[in-house]
Amino acid sequence: MSNSVKIIAILTARPGKAEALGTLLDSMVAPSRAEPGNLRWDVWQDQNDPGLFVLDELYTDGEAVIAHRETPHFRNYFSKINDLAERTALVLGSVHVA
Repeated sequence: MSNSVKIIAILTARPGKAEALGTLLDSMVAPSRAEPGNLRWDVWQDQNDPGLFVLDELYTDGEAVIAHRETPHFRNYFSKINDLAERTALVLGSVHVA
């Protein structure tokens, strides 16, 4: 078992907010991927529901997650996300990962 941390976040846009949510998520990609300790920061969109997004994040360890949450781009995201979407986040530790 490694110390890596995976975060899966499911974001459902509030009515009329799908485009703004997509824009906010787009703004997070490059700076999040550039962070030390970030191994993956991908955005997925449901093919049948354009208002449903899934974030797939992977970090080297818990310290990298803490550092991510202290960045200006995350703080901006966090200040806006509740107005744009309902969200469920899973913070996962590896058990059997290839």
